[in-house]
Amino acid sequence: MKRWLFCILLGWSATSGRADPTATSAAVPDLPPPYAPGAPVSGTIRIWGHGAFANRVDFIEGLVKAWEAGFQKYQPGVTFDNHLVGTAAAVGSLVAGVGDLALMGREIWPYEIQAFHESFGYAPTGVDVLTGSFDVRNHDFALTIFVHRSNPISGLTLRQLDAVFSADCRRGGPPARIWGDLGLTGAWHDRPIHLYGWPIERGFAQYFEDVVFQGARKWNPSLKEMPDTPGTTGGATDGGQKVLDALAKDPDGIGYSSLLYQSPDVKVIGLGTDERHLVMPTRETVLDHSYPLTRMITIFLNRAPGQPTDPKLAEFLRFVLSREGQAMVEGKGGGYLPMLAPFAAEQLKKLN
Repeated sequence: MKRWLFCILLGWSATSGRADPTATSAAVPDLPPPYAPGAPVSGTIRIWGHGAFANRVDFIEGLVKAWEAGFQKYQPGVTFDNHLVGTAAAVGSLVAGVGDLALMGREIWPYEIQAFHESFGYAPTGVDVLTGSFDVRNHDFALTIFVHRSNPISGLTLRQLDAVFSADCRRGGPPARIWGDLGLTGAWHDRPIHLYGWPIERGFAQYFEDVVFQGARKWNPSLKEMPDTPGTTGGATDGGQKVLDALAKDPDGIGYSSLLYQSPDVKVIGLGTDERHLVMPTRETVLDHSYPLTRMITIFLNRAPGQPTDPKLAEFLRFVLSREGQAMVEGKGGGYLPMLAPFAAEQLKKLN
């Protein structure tokens, strides 16, 4: 907690994540208001989903337990039954009726929503409780767009990005297949665009489809898919690094990956909804959600339309999205970032 407060006072460095003495007050994270306990609640909250890997790697379980312990100081009548065995079990626990909260370690997939809807006749309610990391492996890092360092392009709109990578181009306009389609002139105008990315069955690709393709599922067939080497734990054998390694050898290439990975022969470019508002990925632009490919950690629950949220679930989520709950993220989150006050307030509306 002391280190968190120290970082708040000094501000975050955009490049290292360490405290920056030159940062201005504008960089101070705007955490949500303190938790104000409502009426006493009691009972057991059953949480399934994202947690730790084989009891060796703690992705989020330590943070969840800290939330629970902090909440119980205010609401001692509530106990917890955790089954943090992996995201694959999360939504299924709601469908089977054995879970109350489904904690996701990635975005929910369409077939999971469909399975829930077929069981109950409505979609699950999702509440974003954390901002994904800037560049930490297995912590929902923001996706970033890279090109070869010789490429003069500095940024793309989401419409242009959709035109490059998708087959349907739902954002409008013709497909972009040469660099001239993206505004480059001279010797670059007629050069072909070569695409690189993770395999399209990966969660990264499905997130890209949802946000960039507006839900379309057809990719430009020229995409070269870069899978992880089986058993990889990071570095050169990760698909994300393979994307950058390929781009380093291909001046005509563009790919999506993460700033977790590095190569001196590539550069990252900005993204935006229009050419006047291109945003570079930094910890600050991920934290304030201005970078378009910022990801979220979401908890889903079963709440029928027009019906109130179970009081103990609503109260716990109110604590998670309070100043106390979000201040725990720095010490226990492993790279996840907090939800700032405006976003926490929007998520809490879903419980009303």
